[in-house]
Amino acid sequence: MKIAVFGQHYQNNTHSIVEKVVAFLEQKNIEICFYSVFYDKLIENNVQLSHYKTFDSHKCLKENFDYLISIGGDGTILRAATFVRDSNLPIIGINAGRLGFLATVQEENIENLLNRVLVNDFSISKRTLVSLHAHPENIDLEDINFALNEITVSRKDTTSMITIETYINNEYLNSYWADGLIISTPTGSTGYSLSCGGPVIMPTSNCFVITPIAPHNLTARPLIIPDDSELTLKIKGREEQYLVSLDSRITSVSNETTLTVKKTDFFISIVEFPEEGFLRTIRKKLLWGEDKRN
Repeated sequence: MKIAVFGQHYQNNTHSIVEKVVAFLEQKNIEICFYSVFYDKLIENNVQLSHYKTFDSHKCLKENFDYLISIGGDGTILRAATFVRDSNLPIIGINAGRLGFLATVQEENIENLLNRVLVNDFSISKRTLVSLHAHPENIDLEDINFALNEITVSRKDTTSMITIETYINNEYLNSYWADGLIISTPTGSTGYSLSCGGPVIMPTSNCFVITPIAPHNLTARPLIIPDDSELTLKIKGREEQYLVSLDSRITSVSNETTLTVKKTDFFISIVEFPEEGFLRTIRKKLLWGEDKRN
């Protein structure tokens, strides 16, 4: 068995988590391969590691890996998805951050849950992604043109709102006059979209949600659409450019650019355990049921 270990940042509990993961995998004689940037950070922070193989691109992960362990928060899993891409490599999210809707494995459960992975005592949650195509082409949106959480268009270098002319399957929907517009997957529904008044959506739902950011018209509400829809966005504003973000990656796009948003033809596989499932996670993270008056 061969497992990739991915991370972005070194935090207070990263040291102990990495030690537990490495000790477990070595005990089981599992081959370990670290993300090169993360490996260098661990060495810089005096984490005692043997010499392990490293990877530095998505192409390396197509070489007979069985799983990818992500050590960090949800943002780390979003970044890991850009390496996994269409390889169908399952991601095990170990939470070293704060709010973990995707990275649900806690430090105290690492050995127990990794043992269950080895005996196939888990389920796979297939997560839909959303893709973006620009017309004319934009070089910044060519290589990694997909997002696990959301694609967002927003104003740039101005306090003035922008107008987002929106079409669904070539049928006119609305011209949103707002600070921006979010097209979120079910996975991303607990992120930026939720902060802007969007609904929480079950991960297995076959839909996207269109959520305006601070719209001028209060009747412009979030809209759930089937995930086989194709969205076309045409943006107008006082500035010559606007911002486009795919999860945490952001770039500037000219007003003449038309954006096409649709579902990707591949999924991201997230390893899940019944005791760390979505319903339990949202109850815990959103503090549902904590009001003792209910």
